[in-house]
Amino acid sequence: MTFSSPEAVPSSSAVAARLESVRRRIVAACRASGRAAGAVTLIAVSKTQPPEAIEAALAAGQRIFGENRVQEAQGRWAGRRDHLPDLELRLIGPLQSNKAADAVALFDVIETLDRPKLADALAAAGARAGKPVRVLVQVNTGAEPQKAGVPPAGVAALIDHARSAGLMVEGLMCIPPAEEAPGPHFALLRKLARRHGLETLSMGMSGDFETAVRFGATHVRVGSSLFGERKGPETPSSD
Repeated sequence: MTFSSPEAVPSSSAVAARLESVRRRIVAACRASGRAAGAVTLIAVSKTQPPEAIEAALAAGQRIFGENRVQEAQGRWAGRRDHLPDLELRLIGPLQSNKAADAVALFDVIETLDRPKLADALAAAGARAGKPVRVLVQVNTGAEPQKAGVPPAGVAALIDHARSAGLMVEGLMCIPPAEEAPGPHFALLRKLARRHGLETLSMGMSGDFETAVRFGATHVRVGSSLFGERKGPETPSSD
């Protein structure tokens, strides 16, 4: 990503202040919904962000980050992992099967499992690395052809396939259509998760994470509210 001016790079104090604001809003949303203050985990969406923004978030205590692309994330995090034992990286963008080994090596959780072929590739990569592979199934709740994710009707079969392959299926993830109210999509994801005994619900972004908390989100993916708006084109993703 190329910033148009130095002012586009957020300062350390700005990132810290935004991070504190988002954390407070999550706690308030939890309390308003009758949930425990610590029931929701914040995933800072660090894709396309400059090193200064990442360092500011780390300095403010953030340790869970979401990335969209494997190669970009490798460049950003490979040199930091050894110094941050409590760091958790989550892949929140579409994954090609031929990148499965790299993804398994770098990420703690893959949130975008959406097809059996990818499940098989991840399982094989995990077996070679001797590493359990934790995944979420991405559900295309809006049946959008341009967006990744398994249709709601295919969730059961994909979960069964992933579990039989040896993957640790922890929950579901969704990105509602931008032009629709997110609540019904979050409700559908919660219903599907309960049906399959899954506890993790990754849903909600900068514009709707408080709504997602109300519908039971356990993880919210927040980028622009922490780091500011991004420049340049982006593929549909998680903030």
